[in-house]
This record gives sequence, structure tokens and C-alpha cells, in this order.
Amino acid sequence: MMDEETFLNFEDEVLNTLATKLSGFQTDFDIKNIISKTAKIIDPEISNDDLERLIKDVNDFYPIQNYINNQKIEDVMVNNTTDIFIYDSEKGAIKVPEVISDKRTLERLVKKFKMYATVVSANKNIYDIHIPNKSRVNIVESPLGADITIRNFRENALSILDLINLGELTYNMAGRFWLYSEGMKIRPANMLIGGMPAAGKTTLLNSMFSFFRPEQRIITIEDTYELNTDTQENCVRLETSTEVSLEELVKNSLRMRPDLIIIGEVRGVEAKDMMTAMNIGKITMSTIHASTARDIITRLEHTPMNIEKDIIPLIDALVLISQINLDGKFARKITQISEISGIETQVLLSDLYKYDYKTRKGSDILPSVTYRDTLANLSGLPPSEIVREERRRAIILEAMNKRGIRGLKQINEMCREYYDNPNRVLTKLEINDTV
Repeated sequence: MMDEETFLNFEDEVLNTLATKLSGFQTDFDIKNIISKTAKIIDPEISNDDLERLIKDVNDFYPIQNYINNQKIEDVMVNNTTDIFIYDSEKGAIKVPEVISDKRTLERLVKKFKMYATVVSANKNIYDIHIPNKSRVNIVESPLGADITIRNFRENALSILDLINLGELTYNMAGRFWLYSEGMKIRPANMLIGGMPAAGKTTLLNSMFSFFRPEQRIITIEDTYELNTDTQENCVRLETSTEVSLEELVKNSLRMRPDLIIIGEVRGVEAKDMMTAMNIGKITMSTIHASTARDIITRLEHTPMNIEKDIIPLIDALVLISQINLDGKFARKITQISEISGIETQVLLSDLYKYDYKTRKGSDILPSVTYRDTLANLSGLPPSEIVREERRRAIILEAMNKRGIRGLKQINEMCREYYDNPNRVLTKLEINDTV
């Protein structure tokens, strides 16, 4: 067997050789096979014991492995060789006892991540990498050493009912989001979900995938893959790169016959192409950094987005989500739901729901007016029937939750059945349709 120093030098050589070579591989078998072949090319005489030790060590993101596998941990932050923090979903940021004591250990950890990078360039010091469990790793290299931030991937993404059970929203809100997402097969809503970093914007957007109709062609556009699209068959996932910008992908998506375009986050000139998509009848949803609905409008109107005020009413709904401190514990709450109702001297907002930070309570969600009337006009149905349908969907979601039908795919399957035969679903869930 190799002595410790010889083994570490050999491992470094293997890691250098494997840079970008494991991108796209997800199974343990494939990963171990490539590591083994690479090691045997470098040293044909390597012993079985050393090979097993190498495979085990290369697949171990020491000393943060346990935190990467913990579903309660949202983020892992390695501040070079100084300290390590985690972000616990309930307790917030916590400094952990583990530390990377020297630069060589830190460099080896970075090399392990770079095996899964799509590109490694000598002229670039910033990397966004997806590791096999789909967690996103951001690395920034500097003379002080690498700083690593890992956004953990939830193996079981939170559904809209999970978010209700966590106290983030109500059944009535969920019924409204279902209506926004599917639009009674007439016209879903153009919607922006606002909030500050780590507020839960992407999680909320992701939960709405359960509501999309199966025949919809969906194009998702992200800087790094975060959305869980497993419920959709006709879905194309696009990701930006050093060669292709978000703006270019949004423009190109219009040539891909989309029914729905979902942008992971809109923040720059691509906003104009998003509005163009809405203007030609394509439904668009996205997240945006903002703290209120008015902030969203302000961001849209000013640099770098520079959206003309006259076309902002193409957006139907604005949803705000915030992370708040409740008695020492962090919780996420929907804090505002607004619809855009026109323009006078400024864009007019109809606030349908607001959370009061002082009383820690929110008002009951008011009936939709602008979007309700849009659906009524397009369908020929009276506005009261649109309101009735929304309420019916809230009751369905509540009945599903009580029966433990709350996974993303489970909800999607029930929604699909509802689209095909509403009465069958109402009967199955023992709902007396007198809404």
C-alpha cells in the first residue's frame, strides 16, 4: 500500500485528470468506473486496497459531506480555511465546529467538485457546478483560497401542500395559484414571484409545476438548474453559460413553440424579451428580487430592465414571499398578492392580500378582479363561476392534504385527472360540489 504522502500525490494527479470528466454522470456505478479506469491508466500496478481507498476518498466531500446530505440544511458556506457555516431551515446561519485547516485540503475539495464542472478555464475563477445529488456548488477562487457556497438540492421538492403545512400560505391562496398556473385551459396568468435572496421564491415557483397541464410545452431558462420539472413530459430545460446569456436563451425560446416560458430569475435586459413573449401571447413566469409589489414595478421600469410603463400591465399577478423571524425561528410567508389593474400616472396595483408584520397575521385573500374578468371575458362564463372554480380547487387541495396526497407528482396526477373529469375527482375525494 502507498504511504500517506504518496497516496495524496497520486490522488491529486487523478483529480487533475478527472477535471470536467464526470459532468453529466449521476450513478455511483458510472462514477466509480471512471475513477477506477483513470487510476489504472496513471498507475497500472495500483493495488486493490489503494484503489478502493481512492474511490472512497474521491467521493467524500470531507469535511462537509454530512451537511450536503442533510435535507434540513439549505446552504453550506466554506469561507476558505477560516470557518464553515451552514444555513439551517429553522435556525438560520450557524457556525459549525468543522474547519478546513490547510490550503492543500481546501484545494483537494475544490478539485473533487471540479470533476463535475462542465468547463474548467485557467482564466476563470468562478465556477457553478452540479454534483451528483443535484446540489449546486459555487466556487470563487482567490489568493486567500477558495470560498465555496453549496445550495442543497431537496430530493423530494416541496409541494404546494407542503408549503401550506409549513404555514407559508393558505388553501385559498393555493387555489388562486392553481387558477393562475392553469387558467382553466383558457389563459394562465403572467406572474412574477418577488422576494429577497433565500426567501423561497424558486421553491414556490417549483411547487406550481404540479398544476401545469400535461399538453403544455414548457421552456425553463435558468442560470443553474434548480427547478424540478419531473412532472412535465414536454419540457425543455435551458441553462446559461459563458457562451450563451440569459437574454439570448429567452429570445431563442420564442422559436421553440412554447406554451409557457419559465425564467429562473429575471434581473436585466432579458426582461424586455420576457415582456415581448407576453405581448405575443406566450405565458411567462419568473422570480425577481424585490420586497414589495411596488418594488417589482420600480425595478422593471428602471435600469437595467427599462420596461416601458405602458406594457407592464401585461403582467397579471405579483406574489411576494418573505423570510421572517417568529419567536427565534425562521419561517417563510406569502406577504403580498397583487394584480396589475391598469395605468394612470403610475402602474395601478390591486392588493388582494397583505401580511401584517406587527400582528403577524394576514388578511383573508380578496377575490381576484382583473384576472378573474380576463378569464370571464375569454371563456364567456360569468365572473361568479370563475370565483366558484377557484374555491372548488382550494377545497380539492384541502381534501388531498387530509388524505396524505401531497407530493409534487401525486398532486400533478390528481390535477390531470381533474382536467379530464372534474366530477370523478370530486367523487373520489368525497366533495359535495355545492360551492
